[in-house]
Formats: sequence, C-alpha cells, structure tokens
Amino acid sequence: MKFSEQWLREWVDPSTDTDDLAAQLTMAGLEVDAIEPVAGQFRGVVVAEILSAEPHPDAQKLQVCSVNAGDETVQIVCGAANARAGIKVPLAKVGAVLPDNFKIKKAKLRGVESFGMLCAEQELGMADSSDGLLELPLDAPVGEELHQYLNLNDTVIELGLTPNRADCLSIRGIAREAAVLNDMPFVDHGDGSIAASHNETLTVELEADEDCPRYVGRVLRNVDVSRPSPLWLQERLRRCGLRSIDAVVDATNYIMLELGQPMHAFDLDQIDGGIVVRKAKAGDALAMLDGQTLELKPDSLVIADHSKPLALAGIMGGEPSSVTANTKHLFLEAAFFAPDKIAGRARSYGLHTDSSHRFERGVDYQLCTRAMERASELILTLCGGEAGPLITAESHALPKAQSIFLREGRIEKLLGMALLAKDVESILSGLGMAVERREEGWNVVPPSWRFDITIEVDLLEELARVYGYNRLPVSPISSELVIKDAPENRRPMSVVRQQLVGKGYQELITYSFVDPALQSELSDLKTVALRNPISSDMAEMRTSLLPGLLKAAMHNSKRQQSRLRFFETGLRFVQQADVVEQTPALAALLCGRREPESWNASADSVDFFDLKGDLESLLGSVDETVSFAASTHKALHPGQCADVFVGGELAGVIGALHPTLQRKYDFVSPVYVFEISLDFITRRRNIAFQELSRFPEVRRDLALIVDQHLPAQQLLDEVRASAGAYLINLKLFDIYQGKGIDPERKSLALGLTFRHSSRTLNEEEVNQFVEAVVSRLQEAFGAKLRN
Repeated sequence: MKFSEQWLREWVDPSTDTDDLAAQLTMAGLEVDAIEPVAGQFRGVVVAEILSAEPHPDAQKLQVCSVNAGDETVQIVCGAANARAGIKVPLAKVGAVLPDNFKIKKAKLRGVESFGMLCAEQELGMADSSDGLLELPLDAPVGEELHQYLNLNDTVIELGLTPNRADCLSIRGIAREAAVLNDMPFVDHGDGSIAASHNETLTVELEADEDCPRYVGRVLRNVDVSRPSPLWLQERLRRCGLRSIDAVVDATNYIMLELGQPMHAFDLDQIDGGIVVRKAKAGDALAMLDGQTLELKPDSLVIADHSKPLALAGIMGGEPSSVTANTKHLFLEAAFFAPDKIAGRARSYGLHTDSSHRFERGVDYQLCTRAMERASELILTLCGGEAGPLITAESHALPKAQSIFLREGRIEKLLGMALLAKDVESILSGLGMAVERREEGWNVVPPSWRFDITIEVDLLEELARVYGYNRLPVSPISSELVIKDAPENRRPMSVVRQQLVGKGYQELITYSFVDPALQSELSDLKTVALRNPISSDMAEMRTSLLPGLLKAAMHNSKRQQSRLRFFETGLRFVQQADVVEQTPALAALLCGRREPESWNASADSVDFFDLKGDLESLLGSVDETVSFAASTHKALHPGQCADVFVGGELAGVIGALHPTLQRKYDFVSPVYVFEISLDFITRRRNIAFQELSRFPEVRRDLALIVDQHLPAQQLLDEVRASAGAYLINLKLFDIYQGKGIDPERKSLALGLTFRHSSRTLNEEEVNQFVEAVVSRLQEAFGAKLRN
C-alpha cells in the first residue's frame, strides 16, 4: 500500500516527522518498506506555455518552440511528440538543475539555439518512464515554480501489510492507526449524503447471496465524462501508484484509496433490464477491460444484467459496459463480497487487481453506503449530472459482530505488566471497538473492518502493539510450571522415533496436501478437497501417509538412491458425513538392499518379513496380542498384504506395493510399506516387577503336518490357548514343503518352552501339556505329527 504523507496528514497530523511516523507504524505491525520523495530534487523549473511549435529546419523529429516562461519568451528545441502550441508544460530554464545534478545550459541543436528544456515526468523524477511532455492544466499560472504549483514537498510511504490488515489498505485506516498511536482523536471525513434529483432505479437480485450479502447501487444521469480530472486528483492517484484514466474511474479509484471500498461504474445504456449477482453459467464469456476475453468458470461470481455478464465480481469490469467518452448515464456500484468466497478467484484467471487484493482480505461490510455517497458527490462535482436514490440489496449472510470478553487478569499474565483500565479503554476505543466495562474485565465488540479479531488474545495483541512492544517489560514472564505425570502405559514418540532411527530409517515431514491422482491410486476413502489449493498437485488433504512416502521414494529413486528406509508420523484426514476425522498415524517404507553396500555384506534385497519384523519390534512393548491376517488393499500386492491386529483390534496394514504401481513409478526393487494408527504404537504394558524363576525351562519341539492354506497364526493361537499356564515361549522355527510331504500339505515346526515359577516341572506334566496341544490341533485343523 503506497500513500501520500500529505494526504494522510489531512486526516490526522501528529507532531512527528516522516521518519518517526514510519517508525511508529512499523512498530505497530504496519511495516514501512520504503519512503521516497514524490519527485526528484530539482530547481529552476517553472510553468510555461508553448506559444508556437515549428518544424526544425534540419531535423525531422525536432521542433522549434516559442515558450512563454512568465518573465520572458524563450526559444526551445524539443523532440517530444506532444509538443504543440497552446499547452502548458514544465520548463527548465538555463541554470536549472534537474535530478542527478543535471544542469541546464544554453545549447545549439542542429544549428538552432535552445535556451532551456521542456520536461517530461521521468526527467523530473516523478515517474519511471514517460511518453512525452508533462501536460499541465490550462489554468496553471505561467512562471510559477513547478515545485510549488504541484505541491511536491511530499513523500510516498509504502507499507508491507500482513494479510490480516486489509483495513489499512486505505488512507482512512492508516489515519486511524496514526491517531491511536499518537493518542489523538480520530475525525472521520466525508460522512454526508446526496439528495436524489430523480427517481430512476434498477432492480438488483442477489442470487448468490452467500457470496455477496450486500450490494449498493445508484443511477447517475447526464454526466460529462469528457471533463478532465483535476490536477490534485491526478497527483493523489499518481503518488499512490495509480494512473489517471478519466474523471469517473479516477473518482472510484480515489474512494478506494481513501476509504478502502473498491467500486465500479457501468455505462447505464449498456445494461439490459436490471442487475443480477449470480454464479457464472455454462458458456458465459466476458471481454475484460485489460483486453482479454475469459471463458467464465462455473464457480465464478459475476455481476450480470438480464442477458449477459457485465463484470467479474470483485476483480475487474467488462469492456462492453465500461465507461467511455460517449457515456452519458452511469450505474455506480459498491458491494461487499465474502472474503472466503472470493479468495483465489482472481488468481484462477491469472489476474490480480487492486479490487481483488482488498476483497480477498476483507472489506468493511458496513462501508458500501458511505462509499457510494462519497463517490456520488465526487463524480457530480467533477462531471456534473443528477443522482438517483440509493439502491440497496442485502441478505442474511452479512457478518455479525461478536462480543469478546477481555479478562483484566490476562493482560498482566500474558503481557508481563498491568495496564490501567483507562489505557485499555482508550486504546481499544481508538481502534474503533465498542468497549463496555464489566466485573473482572470488558466486553469488547470489534469494528466491522477488523475481520481478524475473534478471540481474547487478539485483543491482547492489539493492546501490546499500540501500547508499544518496546515499552513492555524485558524481564521474563514467570509462572509456576507443573511437571505433568508421565503415564507408564504410554511411550513418548521420541522413543518410537529413536527406535526407528536406530534401525536405519530416516524421518520425513511431508505436506498434508497431496496429489488427487496419486491419492486415488492408493485409497478409496472419501477425501477433503481444498478450496484454494497451492497447486493442482496439492489439492486434497491426505487420507493416508503413504502418498508422501511414495513421492519421496520416487524422488530419491530417480536420483540413484536405491536403498530407502523412510518413516513419518502425522495426521490423516478422512471425510465422515459432515465431520473431517483427523487421526494420527505412523507409516514406514522399505526398499533396496538389506545391508549397506560393502565387501563383507550380503547383496540380498529386503523382503516382506524385514518390514514385518521392524513393525513387530515397535509393537513388542504393547500389552496385547499382536497378530497378522492376510488381506487385500488397493495399493498393495494381492499376495503380500496383511491387516495388523493389536488386542483383536484392527490397527493398520502392511504389505508390498502393488506391481502395477511398482512399474508405473519405475521402482527397480520391490517397495514395502506399513501404516498403523499411532495409538497402538504408543501403548505400553504396565510395568510390574516379576521375580525371576530359579527353576529350569523345559522345551519340546513339534513338527506338524497341516493344510498348506492354513495361516500359521491360527495354529499358534490354538497352541497358546491349549498349552496351559506354564507356556512361557512359543516359536515357529521352520516351514517345509517338498519331498516326503503331500503337495497339498505343509510342515510347521514349533518350539514350546515351559517353566514353573516355584518348582521344577516333571516329565509327566510336560508330556500332558504337549499331548493336550497335539490333541487340540488334530481336532481343530486335522494336524498330524510328522515322523
């Protein structure tokens, strides 16, 4: 936001110089990026009138001008294309000094003497470029110093505003800040109204009332658009970074800069019927003011009449209904567009305008009527004409001010110092807030232009920045810190991370936004689409951590990194009815060689059981049974996929990447992944001391022939259930299929270890336990002991 310091001081004039004012604004959160003079340093430049302009006898592009400088008439040789008799322009007389210490001397150009130089804006340091001489109004006094005539004793201050401070995208907003920072009263300007001179109106329909809750319009008849904008208006626009176009457009831009309300004027004769604020329809197209024609997207908000779109709402007007030199009658509009509804619309068309910049951040929803009155007054003053009555359309979707309770005790607790009640009320009232004293604090209602103030700490931030961050105490804030109990049945995530790092994994932190195409290949869960995505490949919230891991693996694989071990913890976002469920999870990915490349290491690649072993080591401290069951998953290999159960609850999934995805993403080695809910990972069995037994263990090995399709887990579960209370360890140590075994059967070798805590088990007892196991397995699975 660029603004003229002179213009600001017409609203509020603190007794500080430019540098101090800039420092105040910066310390209050309105960072000053630049301070520049409105023109370069020059002297000896006056207002002059060209009396005649004749072609140079020896140069086709030069003219010999007779120029009235006030106290004398001088001859000037000039090459500007717009040099002509009757105009008034700046003249640098002989002896004048222009910016960069350029001195004007008498010269001879192609044999013709020249006593000075006629100046363009660029030569005076008033613009970066210019097409010709700076033409001054015809009533400019000849001979007056240009510096004095244009009132160039001014500076341009540029603010780098944060997105939440849209209220300071106007002179009025900055003036309010300057007033409260200097403990001065803020006096609002231009709060009058215009009496209607005729009764003509247009109908206004708010079809998209959620997007545009308020629309104000007015018909202005018999305006003279050919009248030029006065110099003061052109200069104010120039100093704020806008160029003059015509009196009507200049007036609407002036109101936008002064009050912060973007406005637009239509040629009334080009409007068919009335105004309709609606979403774009299929086939809608609009020729824009910048010369391009846009095919409008269905979600775009447009200002239309009864037959066609007129403007892209809050962004830019259309060329067919724009104001031209032939326009006689105007329809002037001012509207409030909901910021969250209009955000990103301009960028989707590759556009960025002063209007969209303001509407996306939030324009005061109470400002439309006041801006309309002020703009009407200015246009009638500049162009003449008659104003009709105000036309106002509103909906229920207008924002409503919410009261916030500010606790007096919280001020000292969070800011480190107490503020007097009168200072609190003075600061908040100065910022436009309604403040009502209550017991233990204040009820505060933020003004309509502060969309960013919604909770108590927002008010505390306002108090701190206006009171002065530099005045807050430098001593550290003290408080009683209570050490929270560390529950024994939970493992901290730091321990889990360290365990994975110890196994050679690297932790990733990826975006929660993922590519919809990649996500659809990995999951069928209902996704949450972003309204305003950073890019097309980050348009949905992740329903799984796998897209981030796979994207990182692809990136590394394409850069000759074949041995990959990644893990990530984070939230998954799944749409369930009207609620987005956010569940923390842990995912890991394994790929490439089992051991780092070395002369003494095996070159074998990892397999399913490497990852399964790592997962089992993570779950080893959980005080529940961990089991795996063959399953299917969209992203995983049909024959190498299993659901993970902890204490009978489904905790996650593990498996190899589906062969189709393996080929599509050019992975040379098989990729193995698991994903499990974090709650199951952080569980830990209750710690309890158990005396070590002094008595020996007894082991029995069994080789059982069972159906080849029987999952080993079912067999192990039955053994645990039937072996008795003294079974302390159970191992599956061999699987055999081949010679000597029925092709439809397989041999599973189990090791059973028994121990009593207070005595030695005898042979007869152990045999009974083993017989019970064999009998149960024969009954349940038809198992036979292998000879």
